[in-house]
Amino acid sequence: MIAGELKSKIDSLWETFATGGLTNPLNVIEQITYLMFIKDLDDSDNRRKKDNILLGLNDYESIFDGEVKIDDDLTVDGDELRWSTFKDFAPEKMFSIVQTEVFPFIKNLKNDEEGSYARYMKDATFLIPTPGLLSKVVGELDDIYKLMDEEVQKDNSKNKEEALIINRGDVRGDVYEYLLGKLSTAGRNGQFRTPRHIIKMMVELMNPQVTDKICDPAAGTAGFLVEAAEFLQDKRKEEIFYSKENRHYFHNEMFTGYDTDQTMLRIGAMNMLSHGVDNPNIEYQDSLSEQNTDRDEYSLIMANPPFKGSLDYDSVSKDLLKICKTKKTELLFVTLFLQMLKVGGRCACIVPDGVLFGSSKAHKSIRKEIIENNNLEAVISMPSGVFKPYAGVSTAILIFTKTGNGGTDKVWFYDMTADGFSLDDKRTPVKENDIPDIIERFNHLDKEVDRKKTDKSFMVDKKDIVDNDYDLSINRYKEIEYKPVEYPPTEEIIAEIEKLDKEANDALQELKALLKD
Repeated sequence: MIAGELKSKIDSLWETFATGGLTNPLNVIEQITYLMFIKDLDDSDNRRKKDNILLGLNDYESIFDGEVKIDDDLTVDGDELRWSTFKDFAPEKMFSIVQTEVFPFIKNLKNDEEGSYARYMKDATFLIPTPGLLSKVVGELDDIYKLMDEEVQKDNSKNKEEALIINRGDVRGDVYEYLLGKLSTAGRNGQFRTPRHIIKMMVELMNPQVTDKICDPAAGTAGFLVEAAEFLQDKRKEEIFYSKENRHYFHNEMFTGYDTDQTMLRIGAMNMLSHGVDNPNIEYQDSLSEQNTDRDEYSLIMANPPFKGSLDYDSVSKDLLKICKTKKTELLFVTLFLQMLKVGGRCACIVPDGVLFGSSKAHKSIRKEIIENNNLEAVISMPSGVFKPYAGVSTAILIFTKTGNGGTDKVWFYDMTADGFSLDDKRTPVKENDIPDIIERFNHLDKEVDRKKTDKSFMVDKKDIVDNDYDLSINRYKEIEYKPVEYPPTEEIIAEIEKLDKEANDALQELKALLKD
């Protein structure tokens, strides 16, 4: 969450744009995003060069090395394109270089017209009107990054550089989320991202492998894909980068994300590139429509699909409506995940609580489909404050595997009551945090079998769920342990009351006597 000094700096940056003549909120967000991407690109390039050397590969070609071709008529010194270089230039020189060299450079960074990055950057426009405004904005953004770095230095992590990159990823998302809250443009309000620590938990629970084909059909700024890429580069670095085949797969085929917002797509593509994925498949697509033909395709889906929104019922894919006839997007997306997964594929998705216990035919049909024809593994209930201040809806995480022929035996339930932050609008850090316990217990489900239903987590037999009309709300199965309270005998209570009544009456008489005197 954005708070304290960082919040003040972001507010100051917003005000700098307003006083500098750029007042359209969406334009401001896009320009900030481009500049943050340019900064991250410099840092990411340096990190990848160091990683390459540490792995003993020595074959990394920096995008900034030597003479760089901007277009058919312009070639420049690549070092000038680095944030760390141009940020110290005089305003006029900085403006000229960013406008005529750096911005065209990032727009043409991936010249493959079929690549998602090129597709969504080609219409991007540099809108900062004056050298003075650009200079102030670059300076303020540089201060924001320095503040981020200072926070990382307080961390006891052994890998400071890696922690720095991850923290910057967190803050970039937080900054974007905070800025979205300033939007008043019709149709834009209500956009918010999944908190990074919740995404991180879900990725750790799913434990991506180098052979996975990963998709988020409601990608937004690509938070799930970015975190999966970070996880793989951290946990599976040698497997990916020592193999030419695995490296190519990681950069070009592993990650797919769909969205219907061009701005989100552009930011998602930049987000992935700055996190070391060269050519993700980030596409404009209404995932619920006939346009989406991906079926039996992915081994891992992680998503937080929209719970509300306009839906053109006539355009919804017919094979989804056969399983779950409804206009509710949350139910249609869960149905879609099953369709897009290949047999053996896994899914972790966030759903509103209504999906767990809704009594409509559509609600019951999708729950029955997951439980009877596939393998439902876990239901993690989250408190309503997780998405504050942007939404107060209660949600849960469903984890299941597509089998096509059943497999649900016991379902693991966990009652999350704390996520490391206060559950009010301020979302300040607190000590209470169930996330480490959730990850530990999910990785050792064999030890959960004998836990009581009065515990924070427990197993429920499939038969009990079927007998309860496929209800997946944890309160349906959680047992409350009542401790008997012993009270003194009635005569003792009456005697005590009479004693107190006499004392009160005596005190009143004394008070009356004092007042009379």
